[in-house]
Amino acid sequence: MNESLPPCPTCSCEYTYEMNALVVCPECGHEWVPAESGAEGGDAAGERVVKDAVGNVLQDGDSVVVVKALKVKGSPSGIKAGTKVRNIRLVDGVDGHDIDCRIEGFGAMQLKSSVVKKA
Repeated sequence: MNESLPPCPTCSCEYTYEMNALVVCPECGHEWVPAESGAEGGDAAGERVVKDAVGNVLQDGDSVVVVKALKVKGSPSGIKAGTKVRNIRLVDGVDGHDIDCRIEGFGAMQLKSSVVKKA
């Protein structure tokens, strides 16, 4: 019956079952998405995936385009929508700012991946 379902990653119970998009362990109550601990888990151990506003996966060195006008403290104009940013770096930033970059005319800053689109 559960031959295709993985065992619980917490307690190794074999009697897991599906509930909507989750897999649930009846013994310890642990719930997880099977894709997270499936075949991808071995390849991407410790690696996080950052996606842009459209859903494209971003990597270090990519070029992105700002999709929404951004206000910048200390700058009267801000960053306009359509501004191209080259050679981004993915970082663990504060408050969801996960892109470190340099924008011409502004200098170094951090952006959220939800306001950019892969170029």
